[in-house]
Amino acid sequence: MATTAPPQAARTRWRPSFHLLMALGMSAFVFTGFGMTYLGPLATGTFPPAPPIVHLHGITFFSWMVLLVVQSALVNARRVKLHRSLGTFGIAVGTMVVAMGCFITIVGASTTDLSGSGPGVFYLSVIAPPSFAVLFAMAIRAARRPQVHRNLMLIATIAILMPGINRVYMQGLGLDYVPFLETYMTMNAFLAAVLWQEWRTTGSISRATWIGAAVIVVPQLFNQPVSSTQGWADFIYWLGDLVYYRDTVQTG
Repeated sequence: MATTAPPQAARTRWRPSFHLLMALGMSAFVFTGFGMTYLGPLATGTFPPAPPIVHLHGITFFSWMVLLVVQSALVNARRVKLHRSLGTFGIAVGTMVVAMGCFITIVGASTTDLSGSGPGVFYLSVIAPPSFAVLFAMAIRAARRPQVHRNLMLIATIAILMPGINRVYMQGLGLDYVPFLETYMTMNAFLAAVLWQEWRTTGSISRATWIGAAVIVVPQLFNQPVSSTQGWADFIYWLGDLVYYRDTVQTG
């Protein structure tokens, strides 16, 4: 008796790709960290008064993380045409990420007294937007090389993960200090996974990906030497002088 072979779609099991899993992992840090310090308090009405740019910054960065997951899922589902059609929107969101990262850093600098770990935290904030901008531009340029393009998008996102990672460790684990080392180790673990996947898939690591890795790792070496100087403090105060926002709790 003849049997009918199952259709190809039925025989092929859907499996999440490396890039989708990475996007979900990064999003978990962002939404968990900011869920404890921003989304949760905002939902319960306990988030303190803040200038509108704080909320616009949050919307922009959350939108980027959602878009990263959606784009990775579309490629995973082989909906490449739809993935590409969202490219222009992605460029707009990525550009907003850079702008909002710069603006929120300047606003924060206008209210800080740089006590405690403040100088090191501002080092993270100052480095993140230009790092993301460089990596994002490299990813766009590499659009015709899908493997490199997708990896550079992941590396660009690693460059802006610090606030989410910090919050997960500080709020989730109850740490009473800013976990610079733990944050950098987590970022580097994501980065190492990207490098390993590219080497495993292609047999080599592209020059662009190595440059992207350097953009992530090299600034880490200069956090303490730079942020501990008076010149760095003067620079942060100069940034703060560019705006007139002040903490409403202090001025109200």
